Amino acid sequence: MSEFITLQVGQCGNQIGAAFWPLALREHGFQRQAQRRGTASEMQDALHSFFHVPEHAPGRLHSLADLTQAGVSARAVCVDMEDSVVARFSRGPLRHLFDSRCLITSYPGSGNNWAEGFHQHGRRHGPRLAEAVRRAAERCDRLHGFVLLYSLSGGTGSGLGSSLLARLADLYPHVDRLVTCVYPAGSEDVVTAPYNVALATRELLRHATCVFPVHNKALVEMCEHLKTSSGCPETSRFVAGCKPFQDMNSIIVNMLLHLTSGSRFPGSLNVDVSELATNMVPFPGLHFVASSFSPVNLGGGGKAAATSGPDLCVAAVSRRNQLTGTDPWGGVLLAAALAGRGSVSLADLRGYVDRLCKRRRFVPWGPVVKVGLCRVPAAGQTASLLALANSSSTAALFSDAASQFAKLYRRKAHAHHYLKVEGFDEEDFKDSEHSLLESASRYREMENVQKVTKPRLRVLA
Repeated sequence: MSEFITLQVGQCGNQIGAAFWPLALREHGFQRQAQRRGTASEMQDALHSFFHVPEHAPGRLHSLADLTQAGVSARAVCVDMEDSVVARFSRGPLRHLFDSRCLITSYPGSGNNWAEGFHQHGRRHGPRLAEAVRRAAERCDRLHGFVLLYSLSGGTGSGLGSSLLARLADLYPHVDRLVTCVYPAGSEDVVTAPYNVALATRELLRHATCVFPVHNKALVEMCEHLKTSSGCPETSRFVAGCKPFQDMNSIIVNMLLHLTSGSRFPGSLNVDVSELATNMVPFPGLHFVASSFSPVNLGGGGKAAATSGPDLCVAAVSRRNQLTGTDPWGGVLLAAALAGRGSVSLADLRGYVDRLCKRRRFVPWGPVVKVGLCRVPAAGQTASLLALANSSSTAALFSDAASQFAKLYRRKAHAHHYLKVEGFDEEDFKDSEHSLLESASRYREMENVQKVTKPRLRVLA
């Protein structure tokens, strides 16, 4: 069974982590104050993916109390330069699942400054971070990858997260580095967010194996639509103002749980995360993958919006369910994947793959659509479908980030806060903008790639 180490960096990353672990336990049949729903051995075996289970643990664990008594611990490293968010892991109801040596905090924070997080905190806390990761890695038998969670708008998540990502690439070059990063909507109160986004994206292009970007604006719109369609129109009016982070985080967590389900549970046509990365990334640097899934439910519960196979497929690729806010299926597809869970039939997937290949534009060496089926459904659902797309539409993500960066950098606004940090200079700004523009250009080039036909070689007598 594949094992993953989750690295939560900054306030946003740890808030996502706070939603991740209860939902992960729920998926494996554990509730905070309830007995386990089932005793299937596959559910028990899958615990090893996100949790370290000691060898002396009993064969069957039925409740959270059993997990505590057996010494089960989460494969997690929680990092923030302020202890307010990380403290919930050491004081909350799941505190017994977290190793205090893997909870890393300090003071003061990064002041919304990527350079502070990357250079100062990265240098100061780098050895301690490496030791925490080493401790978690040594407790793995089949380490499959690192799952990094952080936001790109602040200083600690983007800066220290980038430093940690680069350190992982150096220390564990053969272990996948899967990053789920949150891009700001543009209405946040962080005026230096464009700088942080540009600098952090440059490091993602350099060191990540695969990036699954998430856009805050898309999450807010998804929550608003779900609450409106579920009969809560008054609540939906306050979505933008109240920022329902818990609902937004649960959407991200459900995507991650679905993404890793093929590595954790058995299935007739299972797909490991490494297979997805191999099939979804045709060239180095083109590893930003848009994600969407159906049905989408707030908090992992509620009514399923689509249950039948065809409806499930249509909803999974609809623009409304895209976590990036763009329409990747409207551009030229470099690769695509459909991963089903539960009672999704192979016939439905085959039929929809045929429709995709006929109606969507693929690169000349395509169409490439990876298909996976996992037998174990998500908690509270009978069937669900995850759709992944590596598309030329990703260019818009880089272009928007470069545009926001240029507006700020044209006047050198707030640049002095970065330039005064030891190790940071003017070239970092220029290089990050160049990385954004170059990546946007490379994705757009995929729209004009022509099919190359070479004549057969003739054997001369």
